[in-house]
Amino acid sequence: MKFSVVITTYNRLNLLKRAINSALEQAIECEIIVVDDCSTDGTEEYVKSFGDRLTYYRTTSNQGHAATMNIGVQNAQGDWIKPIDDDDYLAPNCLEEMTKVITLHPESVILSCQAAQVDINEVEISRTRKTGPGTAFYISQEDVHYGMLLELVPFGTTIQVAFRRDAFLECGGWDTNLTSCDDIDSWVRITDLGDAIFINKCLVFRTVWSGGYDQKIPIQKRCDTNILMKEKIYARVNKKHKNFIPDISNIRRYMNLHWGMIAVKQKQFLTALNILLPAAFYPQAWLIFLEAIFSRKKLKKKQIYGSRF
Repeated sequence: MKFSVVITTYNRLNLLKRAINSALEQAIECEIIVVDDCSTDGTEEYVKSFGDRLTYYRTTSNQGHAATMNIGVQNAQGDWIKPIDDDDYLAPNCLEEMTKVITLHPESVILSCQAAQVDINEVEISRTRKTGPGTAFYISQEDVHYGMLLELVPFGTTIQVAFRRDAFLECGGWDTNLTSCDDIDSWVRITDLGDAIFINKCLVFRTVWSGGYDQKIPIQKRCDTNILMKEKIYARVNKKHKNFIPDISNIRRYMNLHWGMIAVKQKQFLTALNILLPAAFYPQAWLIFLEAIFSRKKLKKKQIYGSRF
């Protein structure tokens, strides 16, 4: 089994250098691909200076995040893909630890791990919570969408996740029509094809800063797109779980509460009011919201985890 690291970038050379170094410093050999979305900041010259240690692709015009990832995966030689946005980076043992657990459960098509959220100076702000049994465990395909819907397992940002190349290609890759959640949309479809793994180790670092791509998208649009993701997941939940999930209307309202509170924290009060109003008077939506905050209490009600490794 071989990993390909696919790094997508656009005009962030200083941050890209860190992402590339983190791939070069991996404890196991891997292919490293950089896909440049037509940068104008010297990215091409820098990447090409590594010679055949890196494979470089450049778009002829700015095509967006999803398109650049698709180019990288289509041209990769590895069985598994570790995607990286240029402002994020890997721990030196990331691919080694991922390889170990994939070997133990080859039926998996996707995995996620703990991530440390860091500021622009690499100071840790927070960390993805631990969940489930042991250092690593799997979730069967028939259970994974239930877990994703109720946020029992963190399958989130690009840097947390690795996936099997053939599954990515079979499900159509990243949707270039999406300006956010293009990664999560792909996770939802990849998990139609096999089991998932979660690793309770911090193997990656996600930079939270004002220049992040998601920070440029209006909160209302981010809310609407995340609701769309929930709807896609909801439609895929295995029938054995149907009696254990809230109505989709309350899932939508829960997302309104979640993103409304984010708008409040960012002092976008008019946006917050517009997002919160459709959900504020529905107790079931508040119950889902509170359960999401207080340690995912539904974990005690229904077990979805497979064997730990």
